[in-house]
Amino acid sequence: MTEDRLRLDVFLWRARFFKARTSATEAIEHSGARIERDGLVRRTDKPATPVEPGDLLSFKAPAGPKLVRILALPERRGPPVEAALCYEAVGEPDVKQ
Repeated sequence: MTEDRLRLDVFLWRARFFKARTSATEAIEHSGARIERDGLVRRTDKPATPVEPGDLLSFKAPAGPKLVRILALPERRGPPVEAALCYEAVGEPDVKQ
């Protein structure tokens, strides 16, 4: 992949946390997300916030709160098995956000 960053809403949709990109966008705008990069934690409610491999994301998905580390940026919204290779679940999320 040539890009080293991807919009947060696009990542969440391609990684199959949301069924539609608009759902990911609305969830970020309504509940926000936390991004940890290089030891710095940032809260955002902007879907266009860029994410990159190595980032730790905390967000509310339809299946409940999630805490994941980005391993790779998906090039497309592929099958679930392909999407699962792009992140790893990390412990319990901070539901306060």
